[in-house]
Amino acid sequence: MPLHEDELARLADAALSAADGCQVAELRVERIRNQTVRLHDAHPETTVDDTEYGMGVRVVADGAVGFAASVDVRPETAAALVAQAKEMARLTRQAGDGRVEPVPEPAHGDVRWSSAFAIDPVTVPMREKVALLAEWSARLGAAASVEHTTASLRAASERTYLADLNGTRATQHRVRLHAQLEVLGVSEGGFETMRTLAPPVGQGWEYLTGPAAAGNWDWEDELKALPDLLAEKLAAPSVRPGAYDLVIDPSNLALTIHESIGHATELDRAVGYEAAFAGTSFATFDRLGSLRYGSPVMQVTGDRTVEHGLATVAIDSEGVGAQSFDLVRDGVLVGYQLDRSIAGAMGFDRSNGCAFADSPLHVPIQRMANVSLAHSGDDGPSTEELVAGVEDGIYVVGDKSWSIDMQRYNFQFTGQRFYRIENGGLAGQVKDVAYQASTTDFWGALEAVGGASTWVLGGAMNCGKGQPEQTAPVSHGCPSVLVRGIRVLNTRQESGR
Repeated sequence: MPLHEDELARLADAALSAADGCQVAELRVERIRNQTVRLHDAHPETTVDDTEYGMGVRVVADGAVGFAASVDVRPETAAALVAQAKEMARLTRQAGDGRVEPVPEPAHGDVRWSSAFAIDPVTVPMREKVALLAEWSARLGAAASVEHTTASLRAASERTYLADLNGTRATQHRVRLHAQLEVLGVSEGGFETMRTLAPPVGQGWEYLTGPAAAGNWDWEDELKALPDLLAEKLAAPSVRPGAYDLVIDPSNLALTIHESIGHATELDRAVGYEAAFAGTSFATFDRLGSLRYGSPVMQVTGDRTVEHGLATVAIDSEGVGAQSFDLVRDGVLVGYQLDRSIAGAMGFDRSNGCAFADSPLHVPIQRMANVSLAHSGDDGPSTEELVAGVEDGIYVVGDKSWSIDMQRYNFQFTGQRFYRIENGGLAGQVKDVAYQASTTDFWGALEAVGGASTWVLGGAMNCGKGQPEQTAPVSHGCPSVLVRGIRVLNTRQESGR
């Protein structure tokens, strides 16, 4: 944060002293640095290094919300923004559509928090980032099976100061990083691609260069294996469509969780506030406590506290403390993700901390926590043991394309790698695979979840929501799972090729 503590305090005093008559008022000062690097065939294609710095003020006055923001970070501007936000609230109130009554939130005092990392990724020189991706790409491109390579890296460092009328003063620093390499090969039957599985994480540069034994990704082993995996995929037979038992790796399941559980349990979506952009939810509020979401082995939490989670914070964008909470317990819908306004509107006592703004110039909206499927404990089955329980099935690894309807109910997912399972063992790759189901049928067919050794924290850097759209980083932890009798399509046949 470029400003010193005393300067931030003056901004807070100027803003909050002007918030007379407001039930809620928050000042956010943010500096967000985003970097993107992209290489094609080991040659730089795109580099971006962008910094956004500014402040935003949100108020709730007489049951209406107002917001104003500026890149001019001075005390007199902070006071003027409050006046603008109060005027916006007055005009919004005249439009009339019910009162906004945010639930109370206790004061958290002076909070200082940082995500767990060793090296802030944006501080590493861009030339080092390009050099690392180029070296990895050249190594992959030298393999006989590889025609082309693509490499990308996204890094972010987000510094936030929040002050509110409750007395919370929170200074936070989050980092995140996602590297990805993809190889393309050509055969007589067309072309295929194969991509690395490393998920985006709330970690630093050490995730790419540090030892795997210290909790970083094992890039050496994955890069070494990628060309042979691609060669096998090029020669693999096309899948026979039908019903299969699926063993699904966390590298694929994380996206299924995101789309069919994460978005479906956002309460603003479930009550219809999100219908214009990305649909509503089949998990409507009247089904809370009764909807059979999945089988009894299904335990899902929302969590803003897990280490290295992309949505992990200490205080959210409207001053609520980070929490962990149940969404699905024993297969039944028992909770939703909430911000203060939707919690108040629907009768909850407190928000569970799911408000986020992706910029100091944007108003906070309800956003996804780290939504995760629990494993079955230290003694739970390994992925190999799950595979051993399948006579006729497919092991699904890595994510790729997906489609889901506007109620988060009917979906289709593909992946990076698919292996036939025959008589409890892997029998080589197949390709052109997509699995298709409704949300409750899929999770209802969940027979077993893997143990702690199979659990991986995956996620996405660019979850979109809202109008104007905002993007948010979010993680999804999950184990390997066994799901029985899921419909599998042959994508090549379905496309008419």
